Amino acid sequence: MRSSLTCSRRVWLIGCACFAQSFAANADFVEDSTVALGLRNAYIDRDFKQHDAAKSRVGSWTQGFDLRVSSGYTEGPVQFGVETSTQWAYRLDGGGGRGPDSVIPYDASKGEQVRDYGRTGVTGKVKYSQTEVRVGELRPRLPVAYIDDSRQLVTTYQGVMVESKEWSNLALTAGRINQIASRESSNREKIYLMNGANIRRPSDGLNFAGATYQFSPNLSATYFYGQLEDIYQQNYLGLSNRWALSADYTLLTELRYYQNREDGQALYGKIDNKSYGAMTTVKTGGHALGVGYQRMLGDSAFPLFNGYAPQPYLVNWSTVGFFKANEASWQLRYDYDFVALGVPGLRFMTRYLRGSGIDRGNNDLDQNVESERNFVFSYVVQSGALKGLGFEWRNIDVKTRYGSGRASGADYAENRLITTYTWNF
Repeated sequence: MRSSLTCSRRVWLIGCACFAQSFAANADFVEDSTVALGLRNAYIDRDFKQHDAAKSRVGSWTQGFDLRVSSGYTEGPVQFGVETSTQWAYRLDGGGGRGPDSVIPYDASKGEQVRDYGRTGVTGKVKYSQTEVRVGELRPRLPVAYIDDSRQLVTTYQGVMVESKEWSNLALTAGRINQIASRESSNREKIYLMNGANIRRPSDGLNFAGATYQFSPNLSATYFYGQLEDIYQQNYLGLSNRWALSADYTLLTELRYYQNREDGQALYGKIDNKSYGAMTTVKTGGHALGVGYQRMLGDSAFPLFNGYAPQPYLVNWSTVGFFKANEASWQLRYDYDFVALGVPGLRFMTRYLRGSGIDRGNNDLDQNVESERNFVFSYVVQSGALKGLGFEWRNIDVKTRYGSGRASGADYAENRLITTYTWNF
């Protein structure tokens, strides 16, 4: 891991050197540049409730840093720029006696979490008119590949991505990803499926392309195609609509559909998964009340990348995920924005999700049930010297029952206390 960090630091220094040389060459390159340091202090504690848990508690207290330097563009019809990022996290507590906690890497030889870890990345960017090409480290938020910003180090990818907005109301995206760096790793590796069986059959890369068309300010449709070579092919279709019911009430609707099937050599065998989901939310004043339903069809679970890379385009995505084979899930969600009471920056969210009918290879589909309940309070300072300082408390309660009514090994209560601040230089 130390060698990986040393190599990453060298790459970062080379990127910064190139960046500094470019400063002197082009005024726009300098004047439009930004430097931001993101700080995150996170305390995460997961308390397992069942009597036969391998570990009764896991968790850690960590401090994270995310330094991002982004240049402007050079002059001319074809413009060039560069970005660098350095992420690093340090464990303040939570080492000896605790197992892997999905936040910081775990050293099995020592039986504890590592003291610190980090990684760096460089991204080159080229722009022509309304089209931009990015090569190197990527942080996509797409239906086919998404970052994970829920712990310390952000999940990042390596590859090339093209985004174009040359035509009015139409956004086009395409690219290829050949590596992933998951949230609890300093290293980049090829993409494989997180299938729960500790099987690693990596793909050479993910090819993808998609489009979003804005029919009106309130209605848009999105289509994406993804091919994880020799593992799966994926089609995604989404529809988003905002409808003003009256001067005081607004209805938000999200419809999502995925189709997944095996590709090429089918390194993980046959993949048979389709999913559809719908989420509708009524908003008035500071209140928002939403109801969601999601169904997995076929013999396979929804495919996820190594490192448990999230897929929040699934309407019931959460800590549990609700992505298992044949699972039907629903959620009831309530949000409140305290700006309606004159307290801007303070928000509250609670939701309850329940999934059933999970196909675990037995005949007890009606006995396979899992549920999750969330409470989230967050506050961001709105003015003064501490403007932008954010606080969040997230309480998660998970319960599962698989067959014959026995509790599984996944029942737990989790608390997360997170403080964030971004220092823009």
